[in-house]
Amino acid sequence: MLEFVNVSKSFWTGKQRKVILDRASFRVNLGESLGILAPNGTGKTTVINMMAGLEKPDEGEIHRHCRISFPLGFMGGLVPRHTGRENARYIAQLYSLDPDYVEAFSRYLCGIDEYFDMPVGTYSQGMRARFSFALLLALDFDIYLIDEGMPQSTDVGFNRRAGEVLRERLQSATVVIVSHQAEVLAKFVHKAAVLQDGQLYIFDTLEEAKRLYDYEYQG
Repeated sequence: MLEFVNVSKSFWTGKQRKVILDRASFRVNLGESLGILAPNGTGKTTVINMMAGLEKPDEGEIHRHCRISFPLGFMGGLVPRHTGRENARYIAQLYSLDPDYVEAFSRYLCGIDEYFDMPVGTYSQGMRARFSFALLLALDFDIYLIDEGMPQSTDVGFNRRAGEVLRERLQSATVVIVSHQAEVLAKFVHKAAVLQDGQLYIFDTLEEAKRLYDYEYQG
């Protein structure tokens, strides 16, 4: 279970304070994947980062009673001066996993050939995104976090391999995905929420959430 209890988060933009969450409380139960609809610039990525523990709330508490992934596409945990192999083995140790398995899985999935044994700092943005995605799928989480703003790969082979693994994982895992498009959420979830005025309004169906979203932001 992932739970936000009276969580507030805001930023000073230089001209005004932008409120992301205002004493918001909600819960994501295992087995109940959730899609969050919100326009660009409203704080979707910030909410996802708080779920992962990458950002702290200004007020309130976030309870994590399960294994929660870093956001899909997040590359902040990589050490640029270390090779892909060294990063994979180090992260495996952090999660108490077999370094040989994580190294082999990541090497196969990302498909960057000899670059896997070169410093990550020499990778192109696309290679870094593929390597980060491979590391995410090499680990085992109860809840996977997906941000629509994650880097996209143009490598067809990688997309096919990664897509197959991701679909398999999602059969038994829970997903939280944020997007400004209901069509993106429909691929992953049935239950959905709308981020509006600092609150997360959760609905039993995506269609119900879409009605509020369209009324507030598309009308």
